[in-house]
Amino acid sequence: MYKALIIDDERLARNELKKLLADFPEVDIIGEAANAKEGIEKIESLNPDLIFLDIQMPGKTGFDMLQELDKAPHVIFTTAYDEFALKAFEVNALDYLMKPVEPKRIGDALHKLKLAEEKEMAASLTGVNRGMLSENDQVFVKDGERCWFVKLADVRLFESVGNYAKVFFGTNKPLILKSLNALEERLDERVFFRANRKHIVNLRMIEKVETFFNGGLLLDLKGGEKIEVSRRQAVRFKEMMSL
Repeated sequence: MYKALIIDDERLARNELKKLLADFPEVDIIGEAANAKEGIEKIESLNPDLIFLDIQMPGKTGFDMLQELDKAPHVIFTTAYDEFALKAFEVNALDYLMKPVEPKRIGDALHKLKLAEEKEMAASLTGVNRGMLSENDQVFVKDGERCWFVKLADVRLFESVGNYAKVFFGTNKPLILKSLNALEERLDERVFFRANRKHIVNLRMIEKVETFFNGGLLLDLKGGEKIEVSRRQAVRFKEMMSL
């Protein structure tokens, strides 16, 4: 059973989608939101597995909303416009449904969700996600023909690039086929901190902390990277780093 949230500024569109989803018993609609602000609040309070997200909404778009989330559930876009399709897949959406939504397309999208979850489960069963890693552990990183054994203490930053993560150590920035959420589950949170939706930083690699606009923070890392800490995560960062 997938806990789902519908985020759309049109009440009729929300009702129509709820009617269509009634034929899919594997989906449990746990809430609705009419704009990005409500959507963020509901995602944080209800923790859905899946969101059906409209793109064009008053104020912030669906894309803007995703940028503000530190952790996003699976996303299926629902929209009356087709020009956003490419961008939807750049933010790793499961599917892109055109309004009026057809039942068959919902079935296709849920099938993609099932496949994505099976893939994650298979990865965990084969040991890819096994156990917690400490900063003293070494990990094998392969990018094309190049390979490294890297001590996690030497990794200063992980950056999300779609389904991949870029690993920053020394002057190297190889890509690994691993989502940031999967990495976060295995990394020691006392050392590796989720700064925002796209970055996990090594706290021991921070050279300077500056205040940033809108209540956020800006971290200067030893490699020269400047990473923004989202407003929500800035609160957690200050709590962790204070006496």
